[in-house]
Amino acid sequence: MPLVLTEGGPSRPVHLSPIEYETLRGLAIVDITPTLEAGTYSISAGRKIGAVSVGDRQIIVRPKIADLNRLVFLLGYSLHRDIWRDDHVRLTKADELLPALAEAFSRIAARAAEQGPLQGYRTVREDLPVLRGRVLAGDQMSRRYGLPVPLAVEYDDFSVDIAENRLLLAAALRLLTVPGLSPESRRRLQRLRIALADVTAPTRGADLPTWVPSRLNTRYHDALRLAEIVLAAQSFEHRAGDLTVTGFMFDMWRIFEDFVCTALGDALDRRGGRYATQYPLHLDDNREVRMKPDLVWLGSRNRCRAVVDAKYKSERPDGFPDADLYQMLAYCTVLGLKDGHLVYAKGNEQVRTHTVHRAGVVIHCHTLDLGVSPVALLSQVEELAVRITKNSNNCQ
Repeated sequence: MPLVLTEGGPSRPVHLSPIEYETLRGLAIVDITPTLEAGTYSISAGRKIGAVSVGDRQIIVRPKIADLNRLVFLLGYSLHRDIWRDDHVRLTKADELLPALAEAFSRIAARAAEQGPLQGYRTVREDLPVLRGRVLAGDQMSRRYGLPVPLAVEYDDFSVDIAENRLLLAAALRLLTVPGLSPESRRRLQRLRIALADVTAPTRGADLPTWVPSRLNTRYHDALRLAEIVLAAQSFEHRAGDLTVTGFMFDMWRIFEDFVCTALGDALDRRGGRYATQYPLHLDDNREVRMKPDLVWLGSRNRCRAVVDAKYKSERPDGFPDADLYQMLAYCTVLGLKDGHLVYAKGNEQVRTHTVHRAGVVIHCHTLDLGVSPVALLSQVEELAVRITKNSNNCQ
């Protein structure tokens, strides 16, 4: 039976071999603490969600967001902000995130490819014994020393081996490694893999192909957007000693940070100026200590109007973590701001403000409730943008 954990849930005692302990500690999908009993460890969910298999042991970390549609809305927002408002893209209720994603992707991709794989033109550069397209004179002279054959040529090929199909194939192959797929989901994914047999399979470490929405690939849009969400996860397969280790994980802190930066940045943009993410700063005059706040709102002449940091973490029993306040104070000091803003995933704490003694800096701690509908969540973001606008001031 797999070990199932939930974000923020209680820890579980588990007996692990030394190599299992070292492997899980290195993967960082769970937090592991040794107990007084030799070989037994206390395991709780970390800051990742997904599934990992270490030999015969499988560990599943569920998100604390129970509605999977809302979670995938967050997953896809920074890529395609309207994907989860489309009635054609809906997850059915499922026990686990990854099988549910596979179910949704297999249905949508099967519908997209039911008329046959999309075809298009791609530019090919290769050496041929006969002329096709145009000769690359520079390559011919530098690599072939002017010999007549083979010819270094470039031509446009009309085929199924295009970026759109490569993305669908990459997502299908990744989802086929997910444990717990329903038989129907697995059959649909296998049929898609066979239909895309003439498409170049992805190679480990290679950049994903890019695609541009157009009238010609309209029927692929939903499937491609879901494929990008699937491929945004960390996927791995390797050996640790005699154990085979596989996994498929999402960083929840990164998902939350990307959503806050994109949604809140857009809301602030509509109020003038522009926003920037991971804004490079230095704490000291010698520029040796680097800092990168998640989001800054810039006004005229690039003067900073507001600074925001997103924090996907649980509060302490008596409030927000103190270290976050110290970090925000450093940002405000360097930027010359009188107000700083910390945005948390909602827990038990209400919105609070802290006025720093003798500094005159006010740090505002806000929360976003990720359990509400996408429309309600974006409405919270708009309200937050209004509050930040009221508190904004120019750099000194």
